[in-house]
Amino acid sequence: MLATFLIGLREGLEAALVVGILVAYLRRIDRRDVLPRLWIGVGLAVALAVGIGAILTFGAYALTFEAQELIGGLLSLVAVGMVTWMIFWMQKTARTMKKTLEGGVDRALATGGLWGIVLIGFVSVAREGIETTLLLWSMVQSFGDTPSALLGALLGLAAAVILGWLLARGMVRLDLRVFFGWTGGFLVIVAAGVLAYAIHDLQEAGALPGPFSALAPIVGGTVAVGAAGFPFGWAFDLSAAIAPGSPLAAILQATVGFMPQMSWLQVIAWALYMAVVGTLFVRGLGRRPARASASAPLTPVPHHADLSHHQGAS
Repeated sequence: MLATFLIGLREGLEAALVVGILVAYLRRIDRRDVLPRLWIGVGLAVALAVGIGAILTFGAYALTFEAQELIGGLLSLVAVGMVTWMIFWMQKTARTMKKTLEGGVDRALATGGLWGIVLIGFVSVAREGIETTLLLWSMVQSFGDTPSALLGALLGLAAAVILGWLLARGMVRLDLRVFFGWTGGFLVIVAAGVLAYAIHDLQEAGALPGPFSALAPIVGGTVAVGAAGFPFGWAFDLSAAIAPGSPLAAILQATVGFMPQMSWLQVIAWALYMAVVGTLFVRGLGRRPARASASAPLTPVPHHADLSHHQGAS
């Protein structure tokens, strides 16, 4: 529940801040007449994310076990790719997001394409919604505790909406650079865990060699563990010490992607992802300027205020 709560909070707040910036700008330029179209776009984006989640959840029932594992593994890889891209995209474009969004609104209004406002609202929220849906679905598949995972996600989204509204009203201040820095680091670790589970799914589906394939090294009638199991056996098996379905196993899997029994390909994929993506992420944090404008680049403010004054660097 904690892992999915933080994901819902992080992704939901990103979407809430984007919508807050768009709403505040339209109010500031006295174009409240197009706000309903913006909300139509947001609603369509939410409906798309929910629809994708429903298709993934109920559509898998008619598939064979191997097909379910194959699709689950591939979609988990897509989720890892989207999360990774969004982490670095936020690092790179956070300081210019407000200007970019307002420029898109200006172009849509200037060309008379008022339905372009619908598209702006849709695109701004849809990418967050699809990313969140795929990531949560992948985590639900790996955790196996659907009610708790979904409850955590819903609570996180609700908290994001409330926090986004408070930020928009100027009732609370939040150092967004620090917030997205910490949650971005958490998402890197979560994505590494999802990648490891994707490898597990693909191995079970027979798409990748591993402990379930004919290439697995056999010692004493069972798949080898440790050095003898390299590269297609088990890297370790701690099931006797940490039961796979225990609370401790769930906490470790939700936080660092640890599973009591992991193959060598899983461990290698997890380690490489953490080494490469983690290093790039930390370096990206170090390159960010320390001036005040960078500490709260996305915070929307009440419509009666001057957004450029509150954004500092604009």
